[in-house]
Amino acid sequence: MNRTESIIQQAELHCQSRGSRLTAKRKQVLSGLIESGKAMSAYELIDFCKQHYGDSFSAMSIYRILEFLEEEHLAHRLNIANKYVACAHINCEHEHDTPQFLICRKCHKVREIRIKADTITNLKTNVADAGFTLSTPQLEMNCLCNDCKPHNA
Repeated sequence: MNRTESIIQQAELHCQSRGSRLTAKRKQVLSGLIESGKAMSAYELIDFCKQHYGDSFSAMSIYRILEFLEEEHLAHRLNIANKYVACAHINCEHEHDTPQFLICRKCHKVREIRIKADTITNLKTNVADAGFTLSTPQLEMNCLCNDCKPHNA
């Protein structure tokens, strides 16, 4: 069993435990996110599914599937890029911390890392002190990955 199949199998178990179903089309979209290794738009996922599975998806179908994957904590929407990535912790059995996404501005590779709980607590306090309420603690940072970073920097 390859890496993607293993993650998909774990995602199926996760959905079953929550009373939902990872259908064949949902698996295809999630596979695209896993295999790409980078953030993908809905239209890039449409192309991926056509190329790899011969299936045609409407944009509306892809967005519904992505919404499902987000609700099941199997994918994340990146607001900065208006793209999606597979959750890096699908194979984990424990509760996840707030994600932080490092997004390479050049090659669009994405790395999900965890943020310590006390950092989020401090952010919420700072936001409240400024007269706002934090709607989502997800952080996204534009970066350059080591592969794209200039060698003399």
